[in-house]
Amino acid sequence: MVREEKFTEGQAFDYGIDSHKLIYHIERVYKWWKGEDIYPIYIEAAPAGGCNQRCIFCGLDYTGHRPSFIDFRCWERFTQEAKEKGVKSILLSGEGEPLLNKDIDKFVESAYQNGLDVAIATNGVLFTSPLCEKCLPYLTWLRISLDAGSPDVYSLVHRVDKKEFNTVVHNVATAVKYKRANNYQVTIGIQFLLLKENYEDVEKATVLAKEIGVDYFSVKPYSKHPLSINNAGTEIDYSKWIGLEEKLVKYNSSLFKVIFRKNAMMRRLREKPYQRCLGLPFWAYINSYGEVYPCSTFLGLKEYCMGNIHQESFSQIWEGEKRKRIMKRIAEMDARKCRELCRLDEINAYLWRLKNPPPHVNFI
Repeated sequence: MVREEKFTEGQAFDYGIDSHKLIYHIERVYKWWKGEDIYPIYIEAAPAGGCNQRCIFCGLDYTGHRPSFIDFRCWERFTQEAKEKGVKSILLSGEGEPLLNKDIDKFVESAYQNGLDVAIATNGVLFTSPLCEKCLPYLTWLRISLDAGSPDVYSLVHRVDKKEFNTVVHNVATAVKYKRANNYQVTIGIQFLLLKENYEDVEKATVLAKEIGVDYFSVKPYSKHPLSINNAGTEIDYSKWIGLEEKLVKYNSSLFKVIFRKNAMMRRLREKPYQRCLGLPFWAYINSYGEVYPCSTFLGLKEYCMGNIHQESFSQIWEGEKRKRIMKRIAEMDARKCRELCRLDEINAYLWRLKNPPPHVNFI
């Protein structure tokens, strides 16, 4: 059995990538608003800790990319329980390259068969035809980090041999062809993290993405992890690059969408409109050792590790006293001093408004 989700024929979407989708989960939000303890909607997991590239912008470079892996038998148990507890989606990504886990196809199919929406974020080097055939039927979406429009720039940004650029392009093109040949509903996109090193390549990459036939091409700003070693884009003033959007969206069509993340770029210029991180109950992060963290910002800081799915059930971790203590500690932190442009930024702004409504709310 494969995915049967249907979309409007001949329509390109923006997928809410530059915003948030918590507004579509009103019941869960209402339980949170009433003060109930809820299970997450979304979980990001790292099947593998190692990586076959050394991108200059990697937010999790400080982890050392050790060859660690989540055990598949543990994963099967976890995904079954996660679904039972209300988890709806899982992204296979994390601190390493997820495709380095030899059981990655089983990870995808198992999560899907247990009723979860599954996605993969990858550099695409290992997404060869055999793996493509095993994974695509079960994926909701697949995103490839390309970050270049030429072998030279790709080599500079990903710090690998130039030939890997053509390998990735070939793999993505193969995935698109396989999707179309089998009428799969999986969304395939290419991501471009905009830096001074690849700025001149972005239009070339847009054209390439459209020629390959992916569904979207996303251009996003750099977000520095507080613990990361690199400073690839900390000095960039993205407001000066906003004009790129007009140049790139001209390539939009009924089948292809450029998602220029202007909203995220402009958020770097303003102070966060919230004081506390309220979004953590709605998501979780599992690293390649099976350790569960409230957020990737705390990845590797043992005092924020809530438990390990290799040793405990997910419900024991999520309902345990250790998680309660950690969440209470984070609830007292000033979110304005935390990571800039984090994954929960838009969600936090939304939840903060719900908890701190302005005057005259009845005048809708």
